[in-house]
Amino acid sequence: MATTEKMKSLREIAWAENIKTISFALLIALVIRTFFFQPFNIPSGSMIPTLLIGDYLFVSKYSYGYSRHSFPFSPGLFDGRIMGSEPERGDIAVFKTPADNRTDFIKRVIGLPGDEIQMRDSILYINGVAVPRERIENFIERDAFGGIREIPQYRETLPNGVSYTTLDRVPNAVSDNTGVYRVPAGHYFMMGDNRDNSSDSRVPSAVGYVPLENFVGKAQVIFFSTDGSARLWAFWNWFSATRWERLFDGLD
Repeated sequence: MATTEKMKSLREIAWAENIKTISFALLIALVIRTFFFQPFNIPSGSMIPTLLIGDYLFVSKYSYGYSRHSFPFSPGLFDGRIMGSEPERGDIAVFKTPADNRTDFIKRVIGLPGDEIQMRDSILYINGVAVPRERIENFIERDAFGGIREIPQYRETLPNGVSYTTLDRVPNAVSDNTGVYRVPAGHYFMMGDNRDNSSDSRVPSAVGYVPLENFVGKAQVIFFSTDGSARLWAFWNWFSATRWERLFDGLD
């Protein structure tokens, strides 16, 4: 009887230790997610060719400091931003859309507070000056049926030297010619690299100007990428579905 009670006591101790270990691990994960790095996945093509659907990336929470949107469910703990630095032109950033302060978007920082932004004939203008862009090789897009489409691709270089590629899918698209956007103080103008397929600051009803408080963090590195051809249960296809060449790619 004593032996049985001893074994029961040992099992209870083991369970308590397991619960303690799991709780500690969850606490560490929560701290890392809240203050350091948060994983995100890319569900849409607005940042192609820089980010592809099925990319998984880490976003640094500390890059812009902390606001209420740094925490899960955006609790109203405080207003504004603390311990932060301002986003730089060309950063790829995750932010909460001003429309609902809940939905996460990822775009590139194009306009800073006080800037004037405009698109004319597919050319980006910042403060009245055209941003240089160079025609490069076409982007090759493959659909689920193996079909191939070639899309015009350009290398764009911002005034601070940040360079990246953009797509121009549709000649003379609505978003290729806009009025002048004047970025208010404390706000930023965000655009997708897939210029004709991006709901961004050019669409006031969808995104508009993004307040600094709404920034969640800066995209840093792709840690995993899948082309979506393998279902979760089809583990034997995981290897072929993984885009190995994109793993641990740093983001500019």
